[in-house]
Amino acid sequence: MTRSDHRPLTLRDVSEASGVSEMTVSRVLRNRGDVSDATREKVLEKAKELGYVPNKIAGALASQRVNLVAVIIPSMSNMVFPEVMTGISRTLDQTALQPVVGLTEYSREKEEKVLYEMLSWRPSGVIIAGLEHSEASRAMLRASGIPVVEIMDTDGTPVDSMVGISHRRAGEKMAQAILRAGYGRIGFLGTKMSRDHRARKRFEGFTDALAKSGVEISEREFYSGGSALAKGREMTQAVLERDPELDFLYYSNDLIGAGGLLWLLEQGVDIPGRMGLAGFNGINLLKGLPRELATMDACRYEIGAKAAEIIANRVENPDATEPVKIVLEPKISYGDTLRRP
Repeated sequence: MTRSDHRPLTLRDVSEASGVSEMTVSRVLRNRGDVSDATREKVLEKAKELGYVPNKIAGALASQRVNLVAVIIPSMSNMVFPEVMTGISRTLDQTALQPVVGLTEYSREKEEKVLYEMLSWRPSGVIIAGLEHSEASRAMLRASGIPVVEIMDTDGTPVDSMVGISHRRAGEKMAQAILRAGYGRIGFLGTKMSRDHRARKRFEGFTDALAKSGVEISEREFYSGGSALAKGREMTQAVLERDPELDFLYYSNDLIGAGGLLWLLEQGVDIPGRMGLAGFNGINLLKGLPRELATMDACRYEIGAKAAEIIANRVENPDATEPVKIVLEPKISYGDTLRRP
């Protein structure tokens, strides 16, 4: 089924796709009435394929929309997302819209469930982290009939609008800065790339830029737990025990980088002379460390603010359906752990 308009899907769309009456579709989706298992399965399959989400406020409001913006992010314990939320909230404070947050815990399956529930309340827009979603989630976003802004990443194809940075470009820029500073035996420490898509893209950009200069990653260490200082200490010790000749460590985020920095300082390592370090995210909280960690600002507040602006403008001007693409440029902060060229 191909839809060129921007209206939300209806029971009739599911009815036509599954070849049963709207009443039968309604019974299946409300889990009411006597419907055969085969029919129920067919209706649910078509509804999921189309991205149809039931309207929980149908008949309750004339507009069939509430002044809520669904904001779907992986976590609030990760220090990255509170700043994004601040940008969203402060921008929406100037409108009648209010953000409501759903957490996915970096799980596509959880994202599907959160998105389904939020869309069933017919929000005025969706802001969702990342560009990688399940086919069911993408179908729901496409079929929602409301403005959608994917945030944090621009390396991919959005459903509608997107605001973020190119993480591949961020990795490239850091690699170039490290090479210009004269480091050559480089290790990478980060999260498992199967779930952290943005870290994976930075790693790809980083290794590609190194390869163009004839340099390969000498060591790498990955983990699947939280971005804790303790993890950074453990990983740094492990990678240097394997290769004591490393002269630079690039971390996928600032927290594990800070852990590594503290461990190296305890060992009396000369930083940034003998060993250079860099993280990612530009977390202000870490500026109280004994040495300021080199990092890259991910433009988090600006991403949140601009995403909220897009939603507010589209709600104010419903005929303005042209997608918006905003690519922000992060800047390197050399701190005290990366020699300036």
